[in-house]
Parts: sequence; C-alpha cells; structure tokens
Amino acid sequence: MPRKETVTKVIDGDTFTTDSRKRPVRLANVHAPEKGSRGAAAATKALRDLVQGQEVSVETVARDKYRRSVANVKVNNRSVNAAMRLKGYK
Repeated sequence: MPRKETVTKVIDGDTFTTDSRKRPVRLANVHAPEKGSRGAAAATKALRDLVQGQEVSVETVARDKYRRSVANVKVNNRSVNAAMRLKGYK
C-alpha cells in the first residue's frame, strides 16, 4: 500500500528523504550518477525539480543493502521513476 509523505531533501538523482522515514528512499529502476561524478548535479536538480517539498506516494518494492526503501514514487499521480528514466537515468 503506497504511503503519502512529504519530501524534505533530495540527496542525489535517485535518492531523497521524507518527513516520516529514518532512512532515505531510493527510486526503483533509476540509476543516476553518484555525487562527484559527471552529470550528478544535473540529475540531482532534475529530481529536486520533481519532488522537493512535494507530497509523494511511496510504494516500497524492495530494500537495498543499506536498508533503504527502493520504491515506485508518484507526485500527483505522475510517476517520478518514469520521469527520471525519460531524462536518461536508466
């Protein structure tokens, strides 16, 4: 069941924090450059433009090795995962 949460901080192009979780959320099937890598700042800005301060729907599909939620995320019924993949972060 998806949970409604508010995004408090975008960490990088595929990870963010919310007001109701201890650990960050990572977008499922989205692979953005890591911090310090070429293109990382653009990926972070792209995700920030989509979700920063927004109420999002988070549907966890897995946990990664850092115990973060790997999730499908929507803003206003629009898939954030799909939007980031369309920007080339596959």
